[in-house]
This record gives sequence, structure tokens and C-alpha cells, in this order.
Amino acid sequence: MSIIEVTKLTKDYGRGRGVFDVTFAVNEGETFGFLGPNGAGKTTTIRHIMGFSRPRIGKTTVFGKDSWTQQQEIQKSVGYLPAEVAFPDHLTGKQFIKTMAEFRGLNDLSYANDLAERFKLDTSIKLKRMSFGTKRKTAIVAAFMHNPKLLLLDEPTSGLDPVMRHEFLELINEEKQKGKTILMSSHLFDEVERSCDFVTIIKEGKIIAQNSINEIMREEVKEFKLEFVSSEDYERFASEAANIYTISGQHKDKNQIFVKVEDKDINRLIHSLNEYQLKSMTEIKYSLEQYFKEFY
Repeated sequence: MSIIEVTKLTKDYGRGRGVFDVTFAVNEGETFGFLGPNGAGKTTTIRHIMGFSRPRIGKTTVFGKDSWTQQQEIQKSVGYLPAEVAFPDHLTGKQFIKTMAEFRGLNDLSYANDLAERFKLDTSIKLKRMSFGTKRKTAIVAAFMHNPKLLLLDEPTSGLDPVMRHEFLELINEEKQKGKTILMSSHLFDEVERSCDFVTIIKEGKIIAQNSINEIMREEVKEFKLEFVSSEDYERFASEAANIYTISGQHKDKNQIFVKVEDKDINRLIHSLNEYQLKSMTEIKYSLEQYFKEFY
């Protein structure tokens, strides 16, 4: 069952800015990574899903409700963490959290208090005096405190120090275990790789790739770093391997060569290395970053 559906979403701001014919779905219980650099169209898409912007073409729905015409119902039920946090300056963190709870009809603030303690958040500070990181932690409490079934998180760890970033990713994994549906946009490969089940890559406002993390990591072409004891063996292997494997890199001064090999040819490679004095052989694990760079 699709919790979020984005269908042919188009919003053209001119000069190539905006989103164009964006289509994807986020299924129930899925953690969906929305990947791309700043300005690629991630925030624009999420703002349309939340109903903050009206599409020129296409539509978005959340729980089957139209994002634009039923925006208030969606905004009350969803846990939304914006990329840019804008708060009313005159409130303290505690007053803001209480205001958001009232908007959602939430009377019990015990989970909000637990989250504030977890993220070491002093809610007595006025919002206008908070650092960016403290504002981010306040926004995290507001997004998660009503235990929503759906979380929309736009660059959620921006402004967090390494300790709080780790704590946040732990929280995401806990929410996954509860069966929550999560859409998380980011330009940080490691947090998407660690947290998400599925990835969609957006470039210049257009979807250019969609795949599961498992499929991406199950790369049929493996890369190995080979380091030889002698320069003679290095030179001989480099000469012979060029006709058999893909040479992806070389460090002649270190007698190192990088080769890409299909799964079916790995045994052949290992057997051929018996003819050389090898210092080390290391597999270079394929990563989401490498997958991303194939499109950028």
C-alpha cells in the first residue's frame, strides 16, 4: 500500500529551477531515501507533499488525501522536519512545542519531554536566542512527539553535532522497527545507506534513478586493490591484466593496481595471482556514493 504518491509533479520556477514530471511512491513501512545535492528539487518536492505549494501539473497524495486540497489534515497527522527551520522569535522552545501539540490535539507531552532529554534540549530558551543546532533539536521534538505513522524529514541532521547525529539515526532505526513510514531527503550518503530501504536520486528537478539499497549493494562487478611485493610482478600483472580485466586505478610507486572483475571471473583472477608474489588483496566495497556518482 502506497502512503505517499507523487504523480507527474511539475513546478517550473524558470531558468531550469523546479521539479519536472516527478513520479514515485513510498510504501507503508518503508524508509525511503531521497538523494541529491542542494538545489536538485528535494525540498520543493517535499513541500508539495506537505501541501505548502500548489503543483502546476500533477498531484501528490498522502494516505490517499490530496496534498493541496486537504493540506491541514495531512499537516496535523504527519511528522515534518523542514530543511530550514523558521520559528516565531517570541516563544520559548517549551511554548512552541506546546503550541504544536495543541495544533495536533495532543494532550500528553511525556514523549516530547523524553525526546528533549534524549537530545539534551533546554526548552526554556527563547527561540530567537537558540543556535541553529538547538533549533534543529526543537524541530525534531516537534516532528516526532505525536508518534506519527508518517515522517517527512528534509536534511534532518543538518546542524547536529556528530553525537546528536548518531542519536538521531538511532531514533530513525527505532521508528523503523515500529513499522513507521519514513521519507528522508539528504545529500549525505552514509546516513541514507545506513537508514533507508529504497533510494530515489533527483538531478536538476528530474528523477534519474530509483532502486532498493539491497540491489545497489549487490553489485555484480567487484573491485579489488592488489599490492605486489616487487615492481617486476606489478609491471607484468598490469600488462597482462589490461587485456582481461578493467583497470580502475594504479599507484606505480606502491606497486598497487585496482581491477574490476565480474562475479563469474573472480576465481579466474585468484587462480592467476598464484603466479605472482602478492603483498595484499583487498576488496573495495561498492557504496551508495559510487552508485550516485555514476549519475552525477
